[in-house]
Amino acid sequence: MMRGVLEPRLCILLAAIALTALALLLPSVQLTRQAYDLVAVVDITGSMNTRDMTVAGKTASRLDAAKSALQRLLTGLPCQSRLGLGLFTERRAFLLFNPVEVCASFAPLEFAIQSLDWRMAWEGDSMVVKGLYSAVAIADDLKADLLFLSDGHEAPPLPPGAGLPDFEGTVGKVKGLVLGIGGKDKVPMPKFDDDGHETGSYGPMDVPQENHSGPPPPDAELRPGYHPKWAPFGSDAGQGDEHLSSVRSDHLAAIAAKSGLVHVDLIDTPDIVAAFENDARPRPVEVAVDIRRVPAALALALLIVLYAAPALVRSGHFKI
Repeated sequence: MMRGVLEPRLCILLAAIALTALALLLPSVQLTRQAYDLVAVVDITGSMNTRDMTVAGKTASRLDAAKSALQRLLTGLPCQSRLGLGLFTERRAFLLFNPVEVCASFAPLEFAIQSLDWRMAWEGDSMVVKGLYSAVAIADDLKADLLFLSDGHEAPPLPPGAGLPDFEGTVGKVKGLVLGIGGKDKVPMPKFDDDGHETGSYGPMDVPQENHSGPPPPDAELRPGYHPKWAPFGSDAGQGDEHLSSVRSDHLAAIAAKSGLVHVDLIDTPDIVAAFENDARPRPVEVAVDIRRVPAALALALLIVLYAAPALVRSGHFKI
């Protein structure tokens, strides 16, 4: 009778010992995993201070929403992926650092993303088309994919009737995403003084309502105050709504297509990781996967069955 009781317990104990030995001796398994190399370039121009986004359930600026999206991307990228960071302001992108491995460098990458600030801008203009083309060139040099985060607000606006500037690179050579940041409705942009204190919102006379760097539009002669030499654009310089801002989705989609990228808006795309991976170029990497936890967990389960379960039954916590 006693022998029949002990034999199953002995088998369980031997199985637990064998699984423990296997957990100690089992080598890592080599598996192929997809990783990514990318550069994220963030628009830090004045319109990105507009507070028409939501982060953690609270109203936030577009720049804060862009940083939050980058944080989610950093968390969701698989190990062995590499992420670099850059800024856009005025007419070009500026690379802060080359792509580094996301898991080994998670803490400094997270800190760098959270430290992005509109005060880093060196000029007040926002020539988004030129900025994107510049970012594509940087990604091309680094043989990386691109994530370009911007509201698409050109300041000053593109010349009337001029169309988009030509893209001088190879269309489609750089893959990636143009991520539109901002709400669909036009809202006022906050205005700051030289010390960084908010002083209200921009008005019609505070920003250029049209681009005067090229020839005047065809209807210039019909404008009040028109003079072919002294006022070729007329005298009503404040007409327009460029002091109001929204995500310029159509504009971003056009310049993305011009350079071979894909455009989506953040407010329509909560899963930023999946959106990026759909349009990026994965890089296969060999990784060592530690599977010793599987036999170790099974050994622990057997020991619980062998020792803990009978004790719990005897104590009255469980009834069979």
